[in-house]
Amino acid sequence: MTQRLHLVFGGELVSPTKTVFRDPSAIHVVGIFPDYASAYSAWKAEAQRTVDDAHTRYFIAHIHRLRDEGSEAAPTEELGG
Repeated sequence: MTQRLHLVFGGELVSPTKTVFRDPSAIHVVGIFPDYASAYSAWKAEAQRTVDDAHTRYFIAHIHRLRDEGSEAAPTEELGG
């Protein structure tokens, strides 16, 4: 059975129009979730909690897309060389 893990994280951005974090060491990692529905629920809760701060944004990263075990080299491995 294939796992489709999702990471929910966020923090303060340099500008509301960019996706550059002001302080990457202060990124809030909400957690890793086993499916998109639970990740979306966690993302929505954090986004609503910080709705009054235009510089704070939360994201869902599809961890299962970072590495394809079925291929010799996943695209992320090819970036280094």
